[in-house]
Amino acid sequence: MHTGAQYHEFMLSSPRDRAVRDRFQKMALDLLPAGADVLDFGAGTGIDAKAYAANGHLTFVYEPAPAMREYLARYCREEIARKTIVAVASPLACKAQAVTANFAVLNHFADHAALFEELSRVVRQGGFVLASMLNPYYLGDARYGWWRANVMNLLRSGRYAIESESRIHRFAPRVVVRAAAPYFRLERLVPRGLGLAVQLYMFLLFRQI
Repeated sequence: MHTGAQYHEFMLSSPRDRAVRDRFQKMALDLLPAGADVLDFGAGTGIDAKAYAANGHLTFVYEPAPAMREYLARYCREEIARKTIVAVASPLACKAQAVTANFAVLNHFADHAALFEELSRVVRQGGFVLASMLNPYYLGDARYGWWRANVMNLLRSGRYAIESESRIHRFAPRVVVRAAAPYFRLERLVPRGLGLAVQLYMFLLFRQI
């Protein structure tokens, strides 16, 4: 289990993770209208939230892990004092144009149907949910026994879980799309096709119906 400080330093020092974060932030910021507010769902230590606030977006942050919340409060103390970042105890405590969930936050859920129903009450009309999720088709994971043991589960049901402390789940995009309906429709999947074989993370953009 990482402390907030350990997680924060690792994420900022990992070139691969920084590249993923840069792509995710760029996609989110390109999609957000000027001045639109956003909920950073599973905000971690506030790295993304700080970037959104710096670009003029009122940013609500929801983070259930105490260690992450504590570090976020320190890292984003100036933005919190200016109320450009606002911590919420529940996603339902705010309304926003968009919800972002970076670095596999949604992989901690076994089923997304109830989550998307809740997020539909947060997102304003015409808004979106942008999530980065672990890609179950990433061939770089084929060296691990757990990946090979779950290939048939992935093909049959589009999902599987890995036995670990956090019990991370992997989902084919179609499973998440089905859970998001009837509240959201998939607007974009990055990467697509053969690109899924070489990227650890996939970005899913859902538009409110």
